[in-house]
Amino acid sequence: MTAVDVISHNAEAWDNQVKNANQWTVPVSREEIDAARAGLFSILLTAKKPVPRDWFPKRLAGTKILCLASGGGQQAPILSATGAQVTVFDNSLAQLTQDRLVAQRENLPLKVVRGDMRDLHAFADGAFDLVFCPVSVTYIPEVQSVFDEVYRVLKKGGSFLFGATNPFVYIFDGPDWDQNRFTVSNQLPFCSLDELTPEQVSRVLREKETIQYSHTLERLIGGQTAAGFSITGFYEDVDDDLICRYAAKYFATRAVK
Repeated sequence: MTAVDVISHNAEAWDNQVKNANQWTVPVSREEIDAARAGLFSILLTAKKPVPRDWFPKRLAGTKILCLASGGGQQAPILSATGAQVTVFDNSLAQLTQDRLVAQRENLPLKVVRGDMRDLHAFADGAFDLVFCPVSVTYIPEVQSVFDEVYRVLKKGGSFLFGATNPFVYIFDGPDWDQNRFTVSNQLPFCSLDELTPEQVSRVLREKETIQYSHTLERLIGGQTAAGFSITGFYEDVDDDLICRYAAKYFATRAVK
């Protein structure tokens, strides 16, 4: 399966997630938008822990922000309500529709663009003050092009806020995990198709389930420094999965150009 096929497949898979009301596809409420307009907002790069306020500029009004692979009507509308000039970029049409719905409902000047997060040719060098990218590189086969492109479209001194899944979770057998048994069986880097039978792969493709990639910490963190970034912030996060009793499932970084 080629990388282009994976990108197209996962775009459709996330369209299906919108139909199924996945938690990351449900638009924010009017109350959350009103709070953001008043300068009070909480926003997620990972599962539960809000991004520290000091990771953002003190004054967001007028700040040019790219919400990268961040559709779903959540982060981008909140940042737009603070007065920032926000563009949301995503490969799922249904996810972008959620952002359009909030923008129309709340009269927000939110710009919506569809595309592959590895290719930001639609934007000029130094176009943004901040790029916000929640957990999403899980759904692409390689990440260095993302970091290189983000570095290019950021202004000097601009910030890159990035959330990712900790690769360690992918060493465990998927079917056993579903039974709350953690059996080490997979080698990193890992693609979720690797542990499936041909029949199971056919089902994933037919039913438009997401295809995931573990990447490695070297790629996810070292890839940022290789692009030229200096990492200035880091935290870990958990969700309600049993594995989080043992280790954090997610992490977030703040990097500066």
